Amino acid sequence: MTTAELLATPAKAEIVNDQLIEMSPTGFVPGFAAGQIFVSLTQYSFQQRIGYAVSDNVGFHTGRPTGMKFLEGAPVFAVEVRSEGDYGSAAEEAMAAKRADYFAAGTLVVWDVDMLSQDVVRVYRADAPDRPVRYRRGQRAEAEPAVPGWSMPVEDLFPFELDAPAPGAGR
Repeated sequence: MTTAELLATPAKAEIVNDQLIEMSPTGFVPGFAAGQIFVSLTQYSFQQRIGYAVSDNVGFHTGRPTGMKFLEGAPVFAVEVRSEGDYGSAAEEAMAAKRADYFAAGTLVVWDVDMLSQDVVRVYRADAPDRPVRYRRGQRAEAEPAVPGWSMPVEDLFPFELDAPAPGAGR
């Protein structure tokens, strides 16, 4: 499977274990979380003048821009936010295989974001792929060494309740 074949696919898809896998759209809460990570990485990128945040799910690349083409190489940091169908033993196996693919391609850090778990963010590193660091609400999750000095509050991944004040309101 090649990047060109992936780009020619009309549906949302990705390459896993050298196979094209079509994906369903992301729901509200996972989409919100991915958006928050993207915004935080974009702010970091502009402040530090390094790298590029890429949405859907989320990736952080340090290579050269490629215009309208797919970026070359793997992101140094990748984020996988679980959708409602990303649970169960088959999903766990697929996610582990996907992390292995990321690491084989050169990604340094992969986040597994599970909005239904107490361990909301699991940080997997290429040098310790079977020993994730876990982060919960009230903590700041990081992506060292892929994104040096960057972190974000786990709490920011969650949408505010419609009947509660928005984050930062009244400060």
